[in-house]
Amino acid sequence: YEPKDVSRDKVGYDIESTVPDRLRRSKQSKFRLIEVKGRSKGSQTVTVSKNEILTALNKPNEYILAIVEVDGPVTNTLYLKHPFREKPDFAATSINYDMKDLMNASEIILQRGA
Repeated sequence: YEPKDVSRDKVGYDIESTVPDRLRRSKQSKFRLIEVKGRSKGSQTVTVSKNEILTALNKPNEYILAIVEVDGPVTNTLYLKHPFREKPDFAATSINYDMKDLMNASEIILQRGA
């Protein structure tokens, strides 16, 4: 994979990762669009911007939400596909999600760490 940090571009995700042709399944996208959310251990909510939610809904097969739980030097990362079900209200700028509800409603594609 070839990751590229695009967080400064405000495109709705932090990392654009190119999937090498030899690893890509038929009809799979060439890119993985990864939004990373760091949370301290024990946090119950995660805040997601309207732009991030809309990007996830517009690119559902490419978008991955990575939630990184940090406990000092120890991290646990959960990678979620299809984390959001509906568009945010027009006036919303961000939405707080209960992490347990978000995980239960998403497809967990990988878990790394503790």
